[in-house]
Amino acid sequence: QVQLVESGGGLVQAGGSLRLSCAASGRTFSNYAMGWFRQAPGKERDVVAAISRSGGSTYYANSVKGRFTISRDNAKNTVSLQMNSLKPEDTAVYYCAAHRGQKGIATTPAEYAYWGQGTQVTVSS
Repeated sequence: QVQLVESGGGLVQAGGSLRLSCAASGRTFSNYAMGWFRQAPGKERDVVAAISRSGGSTYYANSVKGRFTISRDNAKNTVSLQMNSLKPEDTAVYYCAAHRGQKGIATTPAEYAYWGQGTQVTVSS
């Protein structure tokens, strides 16, 4: 089992930046592909970005391409999401998640077995 704890959320003006971090503990972190998801009130939880076990492959939702960057440090058991040029529509609770299957990149919530508690990101206009 993997325990995940997110940090770095907050309130920022449109056009600003935030960096989310997720610290993992438990099983060997490098065995898991990782993802960041977000959920706004009344909406489904959607993938924002995902990264393979080695960090060599990444995936981004179209809505964040060119603005967000996912990265991981397997030595420190962390995965991060750098968010630039933030927009009000980026407002949501952001979750990191760990995929224990064999896929290099997983993009749906059902493929992730372990989840953090979430961190709120609010972008004001």
